[in-house]
Amino acid sequence: MTCPITTDVDRAAAILRNGGLVAFGTETVYGLGANVFDVRAVARVFEAKGRPTFDPLIVHLAEPADIMRVAAAFPPTARQLTERFWPGPLTLILPKLDTVPDLVTAGLHTVAVRVPNHRMARQLISLAGVPIAAPSANPFGEVSPTTADHVVQQLGDRIDCLLDGGPSRVGLESTVLDVSGEHPVLLRPGGVTQEEIESVVGRVERGTTPSGADEHGTPQRAPGLLSRHYAPRTRLAIQVEAARPSNPHTGLLLFRPDDRWEGYSVVEVLSEGGDLREAAANFYAAVRRLDACRLEQIVAVPFPEVGLGRALNDRLRRAATASGTRL
Repeated sequence: MTCPITTDVDRAAAILRNGGLVAFGTETVYGLGANVFDVRAVARVFEAKGRPTFDPLIVHLAEPADIMRVAAAFPPTARQLTERFWPGPLTLILPKLDTVPDLVTAGLHTVAVRVPNHRMARQLISLAGVPIAAPSANPFGEVSPTTADHVVQQLGDRIDCLLDGGPSRVGLESTVLDVSGEHPVLLRPGGVTQEEIESVVGRVERGTTPSGADEHGTPQRAPGLLSRHYAPRTRLAIQVEAARPSNPHTGLLLFRPDDRWEGYSVVEVLSEGGDLREAAANFYAAVRRLDACRLEQIVAVPFPEVGLGRALNDRLRRAATASGTRL
């Protein structure tokens, strides 16, 4: 049975307060939320997604001032970043309070926190009266949802309510920055670019995913770091140039128009004008359309390795790694 779909924020907030699961729109992607302090509700999030418990969740707040409800410290670097980028698609890793359940943080002493830049999402969190733990509202490892319809297709029978916040404006997950140590470390590129962050706090280090983390269940420093992630069911390959395919049942994903797409069954162009923000907003929906075409392979041409292009290439690499093992 498909969950009720609503724009009634009061109704959705009541479900959260009573231990239910609510999928809700944000500017990045749709999230699947539970009361962060209700361990049973949080456990249902992992169950609904099929998500391993070594992959922590992001805690969503209504206001930046709420950060001390979950974080044990708020260093000056974090304060600078929140003043510039919150509300917005930036997640900060901070030392956590003991009141935050270990299930939320994969047993780590840090917590991932952000304030979404979406009026309905912030209203939901405020009315619920508690921070909301929320990963993306899709089965673990699959393509993230950017519309209410995407959530219904993938999780509609596993959740209690879907709050329709319209299409996601940014279309990519938040940037994750670890500010719990001496120097900021960029763990996942996303909706706030590395260049934007460095304009505020100076040079940041780039984190890496430990080898074998997927197989060995190593607790992750932040969500979205596993090498196999964000993947369609169709095998996806990254190709530097859109050469004519040997298999006619091949789809092509392009950043901008290109005259070398002859021979492909289906072509998705993310931005006619070559705009990375437009491409990001269209990315997951385009991957879904290609995945629905019953192709034998999707070929994706990488993006420029600047700005949001870094985040888009990150998603492509993880999708390609994952799709190599999918049927």
